[in-house]
Amino acid sequence: MSRRLARFALSLYRWGGVALYPIVGPYLGFRAAKGKEDRSRRRERYGFASVARPAGPLVWFHAASVGETMAVIPLIKEVRRRGIAVLLTTGTITSAKVVRERLGPDVIHQYVPLDVKPAISRFLEYWHPDLAIMAESEIWPMTILELGKRHIPQVLVNGRISDRSFPRWKRRMSIADAIFENFALVVAQSELDADRFRTLGALPVMVSGNLKVDTDAPPADSAVLRGYLDQIRDRRTWAAISTFEGEEAAAGNVHRALKERTGLLTIVVPRHPERGDAIADMLTARGLKVARRTLNDPLTPETDIFLGDTIGEMGLYLRMTEIAFVGRSLFAEGGQNPLEPAMLGCAILSGGNVQNFRESYQQLARNGSAKMVRDVEMLAKGVHYLMMNDDMRKQMIEAGQETVQEMRGALRATIKGLEPYINPLTVKARLHPRQTT
Repeated sequence: MSRRLARFALSLYRWGGVALYPIVGPYLGFRAAKGKEDRSRRRERYGFASVARPAGPLVWFHAASVGETMAVIPLIKEVRRRGIAVLLTTGTITSAKVVRERLGPDVIHQYVPLDVKPAISRFLEYWHPDLAIMAESEIWPMTILELGKRHIPQVLVNGRISDRSFPRWKRRMSIADAIFENFALVVAQSELDADRFRTLGALPVMVSGNLKVDTDAPPADSAVLRGYLDQIRDRRTWAAISTFEGEEAAAGNVHRALKERTGLLTIVVPRHPERGDAIADMLTARGLKVARRTLNDPLTPETDIFLGDTIGEMGLYLRMTEIAFVGRSLFAEGGQNPLEPAMLGCAILSGGNVQNFRESYQQLARNGSAKMVRDVEMLAKGVHYLMMNDDMRKQMIEAGQETVQEMRGALRATIKGLEPYINPLTVKARLHPRQTT
């Protein structure tokens, strides 16, 4: 595709968004009815601000969901430490809750505007960010083009391009080049990601490692944890975390296969807690007794499955076990982040579909802290083996924690790459505060 055709295609995208803008309301209303939109803050999705812009320079961070939000929190804290105001946009109710709990009033939170010209223009005209920092794989064409038109520097941090999306971008090289050339800097997770960004027209590109390694381990309420551990007593436990459809049923099958031999308690933490009712019904129909965190059900000796159907409590669930299967890897593709269970002292099991976290799994597996399983039968054998072999389980746990320490450094590298953009704003914040809009 030529650059002329690429510009034409992006123009169609722009005007298509303008044409669809009037009918976006019913779509957002449908999402709100499903619990996927905050009904009271829907105007933010159209670019309308719900709070005043602070005085002085402002850095706009965007992180799509919980994982990306957690990854940029240390970076946000560094920017705030320099006296620069931060606007953080996210796309999900779950991530908004994380922002409120982890950052509180220290940052301004807004829901990200729709990637259509009226919403993005309104958003940018109001907030006037001095720098835009996007996390991981957030490539929204209209947002990027509107930032470029206003000559606002934009940086992609913790950048990655999945095995699925890279071929699609390559088939549209002129469009990719027209979009990626707007980035002042791309900070990639790995050399493979960096090569892919360069191929698609991004310059300059540097490699930092994965910011998620430099985040703190997820916290847990000590009183709640102690209460559950008292209820569990000496029962063996394992957890299936960040699960997708099919993997909760797999966890139930593993539990049934091992229950008589081990007397275990299985902890299931779905990636999308709103599926809790359906998961509980499915497991109950299979003859398993389910206790739900959202209902504050006690863990009795008869409880088979503890369903962790809450938001932001992964630290609690992982501290209740030493064995964790990480989902989206058996019956879905891409994988989920294995670093949190490694940080919190879990031996890790996973299916083989972990393309989105390939480098992390490679390093964990190389050091002996993660094992891959092909199917449910192999998962059951892996869980049983680790339960019965204390030495092997402890070796995997220690190897995982050592691997996490070896992988740290992405935050320092990212801050160094951002200094040419942040340092002038630090001076500006001290000397030339901007009046509040």
